[in-house]
Amino acid sequence: MACFSTGVTFTMEQILAFAADHLFMSLLWVILLIAIVVTYVQAATSKIKSLTPQQATLLINRNDGVYVDIRSVDEYRKGHIQDSLHLTADKIRKNELAPLEKFKSAPIVVVCATGMTAKGAAATLAKAGFEQVAILQGGISAWQGASFPLVKK
Repeated sequence: MACFSTGVTFTMEQILAFAADHLFMSLLWVILLIAIVVTYVQAATSKIKSLTPQQATLLINRNDGVYVDIRSVDEYRKGHIQDSLHLTADKIRKNELAPLEKFKSAPIVVVCATGMTAKGAAATLAKAGFEQVAILQGGISAWQGASFPLVKK
């Protein structure tokens, strides 16, 4: 018997009858629950961490790391993090990683526009043997939101 804070109790039979009567909604709920659990487990076990702008700045400054900006050339020119390397996501996918070779064991923070596309590039770098790869949570948008400066060239 399940008891909720409202004082109403439900038997297992009633719960199963509800699930059978509302099959689509019940399946959707189960799928969403599984997706949340899988996402949480992947994030907790991933070698690639997601860092706030403040955490990324501390990591890079204290450990002589580098930001890798994977946005387009036009986006990069409009504003980028000072001393960041511009290496498009396409070049990373093609393993054109020569500019990063000296940072094999240093922290690398991958930066994109919103933090969504950086995950794939970061995973590629980690597979290529880079030891300390992270992503900037929220991308350049979060960087600007934290009132951190951008350089324009």
